[in-house]
Amino acid sequence: MKRMDRKLLALGFAVYLYILIKIILFKYAPVEIAFLLSQLHSVMEHPEIIENGLAYANFTPFFSIHQNLDHLSNTHDFVNLFGNIALFVPLGIFTRLSAKGGLFTALVLSLGISFSLEGSQLLLSMGSFDVDDLILNVLGGLIGYAICLVVPQPAAAFQKKS
Repeated sequence: MKRMDRKLLALGFAVYLYILIKIILFKYAPVEIAFLLSQLHSVMEHPEIIENGLAYANFTPFFSIHQNLDHLSNTHDFVNLFGNIALFVPLGIFTRLSAKGGLFTALVLSLGISFSLEGSQLLLSMGSFDVDDLILNVLGGLIGYAICLVVPQPAAAFQKKS
């Protein structure tokens, strides 16, 4: 991959991570570092906030997925189910395009970033931890990776065959 292509890929990945953080942590509100610091300060002063978050967390695999599937006509459930998948499809694509990652790398990156964001929601009291979000996010990352296996990459499509 050319140096300029790598820089564009890195820039695209940085923009993607910003959008991911904005959607998952800030729920489309402006990204404010001061707000994050204030949330962290509150949690440090009142650790029971994390206990409350843990009480409402979902640690049962497929529980919320099943609920979402039962209520797909509800916009919130539809977006929660398919949005969690769609948000991580680009991660799988970036992993494949970087030429440094295989399927296992896509799986580990998807799980690691998803777990970090879910944990941040709990730690910063900006959402709830849900193991099903991890499952759906990893599925999205693997789907993105698979898309790159099926769709030819632009560079490979225009190379001369010997």
